[in-house]
Amino acid sequence: MANPSIEKAVAHAHAQRDEYMTHYHELLRIPSISTDPAHKEDINRCAAWLVDELKRIGFNNCQAIPSDGHPVVYGEWLEAGDDKPTVLVYAHYDVQPVDPIDLWDSPPFEPTVRDGKLYARGSIDDKAGVWVNLKAFESMFAVDGKLPVNIKILFEGEEETGSPNMLPFVQQHKDLLKADLLQISDGGSLPDQPLIIYGARGIVDAEVTVTGPVRDLHSGVYGGIVQNPVHVAGDIIASFHDASGRIQIDGFYDRVKPPSAAELKALEESLKIFLPDWEAESGVKTWWGEAMGTLGERATMLPTLDVNGIWGGYQGPGVKTIIPGQVKFKVTMRLVADQDPNEIKALFTAHVMRFASDTAQVEVHASPGSWPVTMLFDSPEVEAIHRAFEATWGKRALMVRTGGSIPIMGMFQRELNMPITSLGFGVGENLHSPNEFLWIEHFYRNIDTAIHFYYNLGEITK
Repeated sequence: MANPSIEKAVAHAHAQRDEYMTHYHELLRIPSISTDPAHKEDINRCAAWLVDELKRIGFNNCQAIPSDGHPVVYGEWLEAGDDKPTVLVYAHYDVQPVDPIDLWDSPPFEPTVRDGKLYARGSIDDKAGVWVNLKAFESMFAVDGKLPVNIKILFEGEEETGSPNMLPFVQQHKDLLKADLLQISDGGSLPDQPLIIYGARGIVDAEVTVTGPVRDLHSGVYGGIVQNPVHVAGDIIASFHDASGRIQIDGFYDRVKPPSAAELKALEESLKIFLPDWEAESGVKTWWGEAMGTLGERATMLPTLDVNGIWGGYQGPGVKTIIPGQVKFKVTMRLVADQDPNEIKALFTAHVMRFASDTAQVEVHASPGSWPVTMLFDSPEVEAIHRAFEATWGKRALMVRTGGSIPIMGMFQRELNMPITSLGFGVGENLHSPNEFLWIEHFYRNIDTAIHFYYNLGEITK
C-alpha cells in the first residue's frame, strides 16, 4: 500500500522546485575550493551557510566543527524513536579548482542553465549530494513535522584534497558519529540507469630508487665493470608479473576474497554498460590478462600492480654514452576485499629489496595506503534503495564495484565499524573538468528518490 507521507513529501518537493533551485544556486556561488589556501574564508563561509540551512530546516545541534583542516558540518535529528535506525549521511561541500578557466563557457561560480543542464563547479561533485539530501529532509519535515528515521549529518570540507584530516576527526568524534548505517552521498548514476557503488579497491603507492655509481659514468670506460642501475630496475619490474599477468610477489593473493555468484552476475550486467566506454576511451581492441579471470573481474575484483613511470639516465636527442648513476620508478597497487595495505606494503618492499646487492643500492618508499571497502550488497537497506529507484526511475539500480579507490570509505568502515550504503545524486558530466554540469531533470527526480529511500528505511526496525 502506498505511503501517504511519501506522496505528500514528493508533492511538496515538486511544488517547491523553483525555490529549491534558487537556493541551490546560492550554494553553488560559494567558491569552496579546498585545495587553494586563498579560498579558506570561502570554505568557512560555505560551512556556516550550511549550518544555518540545517537549523532552518529543523535539525538540532548544528555546528561547523573545527578540524586540523577545514570545518566539518554536523547536524542531527534524533526524535524518530529508539526502534528506528540512525543514519549517518555523508557528503562533501568542497569543490575542485576551476583551471583552466578559459575553457569554461560560463563563469564556474555563476550557475547557468542551458539545454536542461545546470553548469557550475560542484553542481554534481558533490554539492548535489549535500543539497538533494537537505531538500528531501525539508520536504519530509514540511508535511510530517518529523523524519521517518534518526539522522546525523556529516558534510566534509576537504574531500577534494584527499581528506587528510578526516581520520583524526573521526577518531575524536566516534560517539557523536555513532549510527546504525552510514549512507555515502558522493558520486551518482548514469542518465538512463541508476547505480549503487558497493565496493572499491584500496591502494598502496611506492617509489623505488636504484643507485649504482655516485654519478653518471662513461660507458666506454666503466661498461662491463659497473652494474647499470637501469638494468637492475628493469629486472625488478620484470619480476612483478608472469606471462599470464599474475603478480609474482609471495603472499600477494593470500587474503583475496573471491566474489559471490550474485556479485559475478551483477558484474556481468554492469560490463554490458561500461565496456563500450572503456573501448572508446582506451582505443584498446585486445585486453590483457585473460588467464587471470574475466574482464570484469580483472578490472574490479582482482588486485593489480602497475608501474606508473620510470626515469633515469639520458633521455634527450641523439646518444649519450653513459652508465646512469641512478634510476627511479613509481608503482601503484590496487587492493581488493580483505587485503591489508600494511601487509602488501611489507610484501612489496621485501620483494624489491631482494635485488639489492653490493653493486646496486635499492630503496623503497611506500605510502601507508588505503583499505579496500565492501559495502552492503544484499540487505534491507540496499533493498530500500532499489525500491526508491523503482518508484522514481522505473528500474532497480545496477550494483557496481569500481576498480578505483575511495580511501575515505575504507577509513569509515574500519574506524566506525558500521554498515555502509552508497546513494549518490550527481547525474551529469565533466566533474573535475571545465563545464561541469548537472542534468536538472535528474536533480529533481533524485530529491524524490531520497524521499522514498528514507521512508523505506523507516519501515526497518532495529
